[in-house]
Amino acid sequence: MASRMLVTHALPYANGSLHLGHMVESVQTDVFVRAMNAMGKECVFICADDTHGTPIEISARKAGVAPEDWITKIHGEHAQDYKAFDIGFDLFYTTHSPENEHHARRIYEALRADGAIEKRDVLQMYCGVDERFLPDRYIRGECPVCGTKDQYGDSCENCGSTYEPTDLKNPRCAICGNTDLERRSSPHYFVKLSKYQEWLRGWTGSEGRLQPEIRNFVDKWLAEPLRDWDISRDAPYFGFRIPGEQAKYFYVWFEAPVGYLSSTDKWCQDHGRRVEEFWGSDADCDIVHFIGKDIVYFHTLFWPAMLYASRSKKPARVHVHGMLTVEGAKMSKSRGTFLNVRDYLDAGLDPEWIRYFYAANLGPTPSDIDLSLQELKNRVNGELLANVGNLANRALSLIWKNGGRLTRSADALEKARAIEREIGALYERCDTRAVVQKVLEFSSAANQRLQAQKPWEKLKSDRDGALAEL
Repeated sequence: MASRMLVTHALPYANGSLHLGHMVESVQTDVFVRAMNAMGKECVFICADDTHGTPIEISARKAGVAPEDWITKIHGEHAQDYKAFDIGFDLFYTTHSPENEHHARRIYEALRADGAIEKRDVLQMYCGVDERFLPDRYIRGECPVCGTKDQYGDSCENCGSTYEPTDLKNPRCAICGNTDLERRSSPHYFVKLSKYQEWLRGWTGSEGRLQPEIRNFVDKWLAEPLRDWDISRDAPYFGFRIPGEQAKYFYVWFEAPVGYLSSTDKWCQDHGRRVEEFWGSDADCDIVHFIGKDIVYFHTLFWPAMLYASRSKKPARVHVHGMLTVEGAKMSKSRGTFLNVRDYLDAGLDPEWIRYFYAANLGPTPSDIDLSLQELKNRVNGELLANVGNLANRALSLIWKNGGRLTRSADALEKARAIEREIGALYERCDTRAVVQKVLEFSSAANQRLQAQKPWEKLKSDRDGALAEL
């Protein structure tokens, strides 16, 4: 293991509020970082808002503000929510930064120098009313696979299919509603991802890089030739211009993961460090990404290829967690189960309750977890308060009342160190569910022993023996 560690979680998108599903990843990553720091590792925790792309433009347009003002507002809201949930970032930055533009351009030039960039024409939908091309979120219509109406131009929310905007049935402009759309050709830039396919097979197959379940998914993708990746969008577009172009911009998913690197660069500038200590090709650093299973393709294929081409450090590990369901179903606004972080906080509920619930349910696999409000109540009351809290209150109160000192016990100290080593290994595996179970088992046994030994009675006749028992 390297001498230092850089830990990130997926960049929240700046088109709206954080919901409780976001906090699954935030809590898991924050707990991991706290554990690594407690074990004596230098661990830097970096995140940023993902601030470019079509949905940002649409949200800003609806709010009647400039995209720059919109993302500033959302960044402030996100920062407040993370602080309320005690998520301890060393830096929470933004991808709308000079550092991110610099590194996105640098990586693009490295890909081009490596012969991995190709320019060719693509057919797109065009709205003559708004005089613009209609990528992904700017066009709506019927899913070409299942027929569901009112779907975006990149994927179907009903069946999960992905497709091109030109595949939509009965398409219309999402801005003005125009249905008389044209098909026009426009030159775009592509990354020839297949150029790195053999290297990606070796990288993803390294022991400990991916969870077995995720590696199986990635192996299936790598079993077929990887498709070229369109990394450009036509103006107008909120983002960074491609070098040498006036009306072509980097697709948001090209420069969004660069935010991990550029945010580290900003942190290094603020702390008198060099970004090469973390992202240099031979850096003595383990980079660990925490992500959801909906963005595995980007983080295990696109992003590593970009780092490889630019001679940068590749992640040592990509840890994937499951999704959050509420009362056994996907979060839904119509069913009242779409829970924003701000709604939870405004209701006067303690963020520590959710932190504990998530930690108690998150294991090392990418299994989904279900938020049952009754289970949340039962676990907080029955485990956190009645078990662990009760032990701490009873034992510490007695210790405090009797001088705040304990009689040293070599046997007890060795047992504590053994438990510490066992729990440390579980934290490294991201198995907080097992950590919580170990803590509850220990706490239950200690509560039973405390009740059986009754040290509060012994204090009157055998003070040293009572303190040793405590």
